[in-house]
Amino acid sequence: MTALSGRCMCGATTWTATTQIIWAAICYCEDCRKAASCDHVSWFGLERRAVNWKGPRKCFKSSELVVRSFCQDCGSPMSFETEIFESETHLYAATLNDRTSYKPSAHIYWSERLPWIEISDSLPKHSKGLQHAAKNDQEISRRKSKP
Repeated sequence: MTALSGRCMCGATTWTATTQIIWAAICYCEDCRKAASCDHVSWFGLERRAVNWKGPRKCFKSSELVVRSFCQDCGSPMSFETEIFESETHLYAATLNDRTSYKPSAHIYWSERLPWIEISDSLPKHSKGLQHAAKNDQEISRRKSKP
């Protein structure tokens, strides 16, 4: 298993996990952009039971099925959890202590990207995201692999 860890901007809230990254993608949806105040978010998923938290984390129910967490001290976004993927915690790649652990496999919610975003990499660009795929019994770049 791979040891992963991360922290917020001020270092008060940390997470650790001994597991493999389930998936990794770059999201352009409006909800993620608003939650992080940026033009896109780099995410990865871990088994929820494998993630251990320390520090002052605050949770916010951002929609009917979604809970997002933040460092209570500095406000850094930390995680996303949804009932649709009840066994996963989705973490911001920017929180990783070892940023080489992250390698995205797709762009999701490409249809919602901001007009100035132009990406020329070879990753697949999906118009919707993981939740949409799950509701429609489809898979999007959700293979288990070592980071």
